[in-house]
Order: sequence, then structure tokens, then C-alpha cells
Amino acid sequence: MGRGIRSPCRRDRRLDRAGRAGYRAVEGRGLEERVERVSDQEAQRPDAAPRRRRGAAESLGQIVLVFETLIVFLAGLVVFGLKVLPEGVADWWGIVAGAIMAVLMLATCGVLRYRWGIVVGWALQVALALAAFLVPAILLVALVFGAMWGYATIKGASLDRRNAQLMREAESANGE
Repeated sequence: MGRGIRSPCRRDRRLDRAGRAGYRAVEGRGLEERVERVSDQEAQRPDAAPRRRRGAAESLGQIVLVFETLIVFLAGLVVFGLKVLPEGVADWWGIVAGAIMAVLMLATCGVLRYRWGIVVGWALQVALALAAFLVPAILLVALVFGAMWGYATIKGASLDRRNAQLMREAESANGE
């Protein structure tokens, strides 16, 4: 009593199925075959341009800047809410400044492939640190994200150099 209606076939509830009761594997529809089919379709498209290889510094820098974008916008809201701007400056400029910094960070994500894009990212980190004169707690955010930005750019450049060296070694081994 109290057990409810049960399926006579308990194997239909096993966790190694696709998550649905009564699921039966269909032959020839495995994940590998579906991925291969999609890859073949992409390779057969004549209008598809080859994708540009992105370096580690670019990828890691983009990750840091995208996450920092949200935090910077929220910091602008904090500046607005605490009314810490100097006399004569409307409080809503805090929101505008946070939004402009956020948009600049997102735009910088698109130019990180160039050396000057990394420099712009460093300048944005400094600008964020200068906002600590208004709200000292922003200094903690600037230090954390500045450290993450430094790691992303320095370690990413190191990984890019190593990958370039490995590619040169592989090409020279194939050319012999």
C-alpha cells in the first residue's frame, strides 16, 4: 500500500538513460555521429570563412572584462545611491559614468587581439581604481579585477608564446 503505480520494467528508470522514462537508444544516433554530421555540414559550406585563432591572452582578457562590466555598472549605481559626487554634479552622473565604463569595457573586448587593446584594458583598470576616491570600497573591486586582468594578460601572453613555439616545432618536424 502507498507505493503508487510502478513500471513493471525498472530498467527504464536507470540514470544512464537520456533522462526520460522509457527512453530507448536509437542505433546510429549517438552524440559522436551528430557532432560529426554538424562538423561535416560546416566543412561543406563554401561561404564559411575559416575562424580566426584567438590567443589565450585575448580569451582570458575577454572573460575578465565581461564579468567586470557588470560590476562596474553596479558600482555606478552605488555612486548614485550613496550621493558621493561633488556638489554641483547631479547624482545621476554616477549611473552615466558606470554605464560608459561598462560600454568601454565591452568595446575593449573586441580589440584585445591588438596590442593596443591590452593597453586600453590596463587604462580602464586604472580608471576604475581612481573611482575609489568617491567610494573607497571600489578599491577592493579594482584590486581584485586588476589582479585578474594582470594574470589574464601576463599568463595569456606566456601561453601564446609557448603555443607559437610548439606550432613552430611541429611544422619543422613535419617539413623534414
